[in-house]
Amino acid sequence: MRDRLKGTKVARAAAVVLALTLGTGTWADDDIKVGAIFDLTGGLNIYGIQQSQALHLAVDSINAAGGVLGNQITVIENDAQSDLAKYTQYTNTLILRDQIDVLFAGLTSSSREAIRPIVRQKKVPYFYSALYEGGACDKQTFITGASASQQMSVLIDWAVREYGPRIYIMAPDYNFGTISAHWVEYYAEQFGAEVLGADFLPLTVTDYSPTIQKIQAADPDFVVALPVGANQTGFLEQFAAAGLKDKMGIVSTNYGSGNQQVVVSPDAGEGIVASQEYFMWIDEPNNEPFMALWEEAYGLDEPIISEAADVWNAVHVWAAAVEIAGTTDNDAVIAALESGVSFEGPNGTVSMQPGSHHLRQNIYIVRGNREHAFDVIEKFEYVAPSFEDEVCDLIANPDTAEHFVP
Repeated sequence: MRDRLKGTKVARAAAVVLALTLGTGTWADDDIKVGAIFDLTGGLNIYGIQQSQALHLAVDSINAAGGVLGNQITVIENDAQSDLAKYTQYTNTLILRDQIDVLFAGLTSSSREAIRPIVRQKKVPYFYSALYEGGACDKQTFITGASASQQMSVLIDWAVREYGPRIYIMAPDYNFGTISAHWVEYYAEQFGAEVLGADFLPLTVTDYSPTIQKIQAADPDFVVALPVGANQTGFLEQFAAAGLKDKMGIVSTNYGSGNQQVVVSPDAGEGIVASQEYFMWIDEPNNEPFMALWEEAYGLDEPIISEAADVWNAVHVWAAAVEIAGTTDNDAVIAALESGVSFEGPNGTVSMQPGSHHLRQNIYIVRGNREHAFDVIEKFEYVAPSFEDEVCDLIANPDTAEHFVP
């Protein structure tokens, strides 16, 4: 399934790029142009393919209902190929040459940070739709994934009560991992726990023996594991093979976000606890019709990931704001988004926080089972992005352009 979808998406992206290069785009003059940059190929395509699928599904559903302001939406899409430099290149091209009305792009925090200065300068609304470490504050940037303050606040509290107060961190060596580790330390202190150590590893590492030896020596009650990409999923197998799952818990804010539970063995995946804004197995009124649309378009051989729901929500929140504004004018759309647009998403009600440009939304804690799926443990309703709401007020301070850290 994944290979077939990858081929379909890459072919569509290549066709779009070729058409633009030849100057033969097929959109009408009155079409609303949506720019998209996702990782359709390369190591991050386990996320990017579904992000792209969700965007096209959302646009198709809106167009079928009459479009936005009576106009159809056209998607102009580029494949970033899991290459950070291409995000800068394609963002400039989409804005300057293709004159898009809005941009949906990025998975990693480094891709978001490459995009933000460009959209800020050009004043184009930009939606980043992935869970992340939190703290991005920018007039043109809107976040529809969960921030660390939403995920960690519930997960660390739950894990300390479930397993005990001694924590070890395994994380990727870039801002998602390092800043997320700060959040673990922050909430550990709040809930009377202690971080015994942390290991930050490049995405290219495949041998986790040194990290596992450090964990064994520290003997924590639970490990906060934040693996990113295909290589780092190997940590979970090696952790289980070392017999550590029988001795300590393992929790994560991003496990399952790339369908890691599908590729790991039942022995490795069973019992891993995760907290995110969406899992396919949640019981919400709008999840079933969302899944039905997805199944009709793409099938359900592969579970739907949280980033797909994040993109779906982002497109609909943006479309609602355009309708409120009555125009695609950038300033008017941003003002409409800052009015507090809400949408009934597959993960429940989501609402744009006017000051911080982050969504208030449900957070779910789940546990991996032996069927490569998850069982829902607990639902936390309508969780606010508390840190972002505290430090980021773009209504009062619209010129703020900062990435706040705890």
